[in-house]
Amino acid sequence: MRLTCLLQSIRSVVLNVTGYVLVLFLLPGLLGVRPAPAQPVQTLPNIVLILTDDQGWGDVFTHGNPLVHTPTLDRLAREGARFERFYVDPVCAPTRAALLTGRYALRTGVHGVTRGYETMRAGEVTLAETLRQAGYATGIFGKWHNGAYYPNDPIGQGFDVFFGFAAGHWNNYFDTDLVYGTSEAAARMAPTRGYITDVLTDSALAFIERNRSRPFFAYVPYNAPHSPFQVPDAYYDRYAAMNLDGPTATVYGMVENLDDNIARILDRLDRLGLEENTIVLFLTDNGPNGDRYNGAMRGRKGSLYEGGVRVPLFVRWPGVVPANEVISGTAAHIDVLPTLLDFAGIRRPRHVPLDGISLAPSLREPATELPDRLVFTYWGHTDAPEPNRASVRSPRWRAVRMGETWELYDMAVDPSQHADVAALYPDVVDSLASAYARWFREVTRSGFDPIPTELGRPESPEVLLRAPEAFLRPDTRSGIRYVVEAGWANDWVTEWTNPDAYAEWPIQVVESGKYDVGLLYNASEAVVGVGVQVAVGDSRAETKIDRVFQGAAIPSPDRVKRQEVYEREWAEMPVGALNLQAGEPTWLRVRLLADTLPAGFELKGVRIRRAP
Repeated sequence: MRLTCLLQSIRSVVLNVTGYVLVLFLLPGLLGVRPAPAQPVQTLPNIVLILTDDQGWGDVFTHGNPLVHTPTLDRLAREGARFERFYVDPVCAPTRAALLTGRYALRTGVHGVTRGYETMRAGEVTLAETLRQAGYATGIFGKWHNGAYYPNDPIGQGFDVFFGFAAGHWNNYFDTDLVYGTSEAAARMAPTRGYITDVLTDSALAFIERNRSRPFFAYVPYNAPHSPFQVPDAYYDRYAAMNLDGPTATVYGMVENLDDNIARILDRLDRLGLEENTIVLFLTDNGPNGDRYNGAMRGRKGSLYEGGVRVPLFVRWPGVVPANEVISGTAAHIDVLPTLLDFAGIRRPRHVPLDGISLAPSLREPATELPDRLVFTYWGHTDAPEPNRASVRSPRWRAVRMGETWELYDMAVDPSQHADVAALYPDVVDSLASAYARWFREVTRSGFDPIPTELGRPESPEVLLRAPEAFLRPDTRSGIRYVVEAGWANDWVTEWTNPDAYAEWPIQVVESGKYDVGLLYNASEAVVGVGVQVAVGDSRAETKIDRVFQGAAIPSPDRVKRQEVYEREWAEMPVGALNLQAGEPTWLRVRLLADTLPAGFELKGVRIRRAP
């Protein structure tokens, strides 16, 4: 009796380590005692939704790749259902918005991956919001990429706990700082120790432990195998020994590490006696981030061809979803939300139309075929999306538009899309093109005004307007630019040599008052004495660059030279205070004040704090 009480006491100890929570189970292991499985009291199924980043359809052994080692993913495919034709968007953020809302990304305001194009409208009803209203504990552990600040961040969109990052990618995967926030406390940066995929899994497991006696929704959107290409030696060495090129060896090592961490999740569910009452889903967000095995499909990440948008989906729910089920019908990311709500017996959101259908009937009963239908894809990354980069998938055809004309491929006889048969089937092209045009008009009715960052929210008392979220005026060819042309996450503004150039961010003040403003910057001797102005409407704060700061590069254990920026150190320059009035969306603008500007000023972001 005393031993049982002692074990129960130790299992309840929670240690707050570097902003995330670890649950200790050391004594039972040392004593050789296995904790008794918890007995779930709820009837609602738990949900673990695992999403990986830039892992292609072919990065799984089950899909015919003889090189990659994925025994856990293969196990999920055997123990549940796998979809043969499951589609997402060609890039990260649109897929995530569609997955969490059951609606095409264009409806939600998401149409890109940077410049704020990745931000989802706060009024969207997410899977987390619907499940939380039904009594679920909700947590996200990984990459969000649908808005950095409340109410567009995970806490504003229905999650009780957020541990990870909101940007499109992270700079370093070892011993990094991550965002930790809850519905009770504002988000803060928390230092971590270890490899990021392991750390995220630790936090997800702690969440599962804490909520094992109530229904929970654990959303685990890992950032691997997205670049930068970093992975522990043991995983890299395995594939480097196969004489694979550096990117492929690293990616396969990252995928194997993911597989091991997913095994930890499945093992914990089993250990707690939750396996039978937990739906586990695994999918990826787009095609592979490199030219490697992908089932002979044409295209990769960013492509509108089959290989850019067809990914794995494995669904396991013992006793409900038959083992070794293969579903060949057409399914998509927009179907996940209605499927999970159907499984849980929860009513769908009433005031927003869903684009997806429930896959539950086919998952429960293999003989139930999915309906024939069209799946639409857009990828453009511009201020105002135009219907000139498009794709339509039917059970037989894929139509692709990369400019003024449509291509057509008969996927039944040409799955690798070698032969454009548009000239042979003009009626099919016209039908699919007309369907796409109707769809595009309908899903873009709400327009694409920039979604502003809100200032004055108690949930976000401090906001950092990051450089990649800025619009550079007059354009990036006129004496102002990003380090990398597109300005991906973590980038900054450089070569600011045009006195007429400026950077501006869409904002909306929700509470009037005084706001302190500072700039994260680097500066050379050449720009000391140059004036800096931050303005919102008629309210302005000004200062002068008064010291040199040349931040050192932060060491980065990349296996392969990266395309995005390497991180460096930044200084903060206080600029002053702005008196801001609550009102309609507007712009915050940063200018350099000089008749001529030498190169030497670089801007990482604008920090805004509500003054006491």
